[in-house]
Amino acid sequence: MILKALREGLGRVIILISYLTRPKKALRASADQSSVEQRVASMALYQFYACPFCVLVRREMHRLNLPIETRDAQNDSTHRQALLEGGGKIKAPCLLIEEDGQQTWLYESKEIIAYLKKSFDPAIDVALLKSS
Repeated sequence: MILKALREGLGRVIILISYLTRPKKALRASADQSSVEQRVASMALYQFYACPFCVLVRREMHRLNLPIETRDAQNDSTHRQALLEGGGKIKAPCLLIEEDGQQTWLYESKEIIAYLKKSFDPAIDVALLKSS
């Protein structure tokens, strides 16, 4: 019980520090942001609120200005069950990506962040345009 309280307390400290040091949101033209919002409408992040790895993913979502739905797999039994049935394990963070009727369950914060950067980072888009 003490360990759980300590872990929860440390998680809250991490969340506070993350909030205070939050990166600026990416700026896009209105049409580009609308396109991004349409693309992420079919995504959801299954997370545990105080998990440091989930905090990393949420920071990157904020930096990239991605309004991806977050789902509490720790306290919401419906989301927890969906994560288990769809992804095969209760592990967070997990990004659900639905495209063309297919579901992809992407685990591991580093992989999720790499996917988001590759798919949505405006700085990468600019770099690709300059190299063409």
